[in-house]
Amino acid sequence: MVVVVVVVVVVVVVVVVVVVVVVVVVVVVVVVVVVVVVVVVVVVVVVVVVVVVVVVVVVVVVVVVVVVVVVVVVVVVEVVVVVVVLVLVLVLVVVVVKYFLKY
Repeated sequence: MVVVVVVVVVVVVVVVVVVVVVVVVVVVVVVVVVVVVVVVVVVVVVVVVVVVVVVVVVVVVVVVVVVVVVVVVVVVVEVVVVVVVLVLVLVLVVVVVKYFLKY
């Protein structure tokens, strides 16, 4: 009888220890999985935000460069047109003055 009680107590203790170990292992695994998932989500969000910021910055820089180039081209063309018109007017004045000085 004593042997049976001892065996039953040992079996119960072993079962309880095994159950506790299994529960602890399951909890640890769940916590690790949750932490890994949270870290992966945070990393993905950070990468997406960085990519979006980089794309926005590149687009803004390209737009600014295009606007500056267009403004410079327009200014250069205006200056060239003004110079050509001034030269033409000067040539016209010289021709008119020469014509009137001839007569």
